[in-house]
Amino acid sequence: MTDDFKEYESKMKKTTEVLSTQFASIRAGRANAAVLDQITVEYYGTPTPIHQIASIATPDPRSLTIQPWDASSLKPIEKAILASDLGINPTNDGRIIRLVFPQLTEERRKELAKQVKKHGEDAKVAVRNIRRDAVELFKKQEKRAEITEDDLKDMEKDIQKLTDDYIKEIDALAAKKEKELFEL
Repeated sequence: MTDDFKEYESKMKKTTEVLSTQFASIRAGRANAAVLDQITVEYYGTPTPIHQIASIATPDPRSLTIQPWDASSLKPIEKAILASDLGINPTNDGRIIRLVFPQLTEERRKELAKQVKKHGEDAKVAVRNIRRDAVELFKKQEKRAEITEDDLKDMEKDIQKLTDDYIKEIDALAAKKEKELFEL
């Protein structure tokens, strides 16, 4: 295995890691601090993730509390949550912000399932693009006589197997998230 091959494998792995992060930010009816990962707050002129300016706790399975370290950031955090596509209205008591996660409606579950499918498809496209780039590189190496035709065939076969493995992993992640969405 060449360094090039390992580089493409690491790119595919990174794609699945990004997908896992995206799935974690899709709320499935339970309170999960990861839903806040994609939300940034304007903090002293800099977009900052909520977890960097506040402590986030899960007092019960259906709610999150956000306690900023700087009380002046309560309003901006509240605004950022309202502006996000989280679909939850925060309650601010002057010290902490509470997010209460309602039961998901059937319609909302279906919307979220579509979102999961879209993220899964995007990840598969990314993996296929990585495969395409790898095959192009290997073909160029073969043209420049850096590798033999047999090496090229082996590398194409290996990169295809790697692609198939990562696509299976993406499908499994998507199926697991969909199952989680439809659990009551």
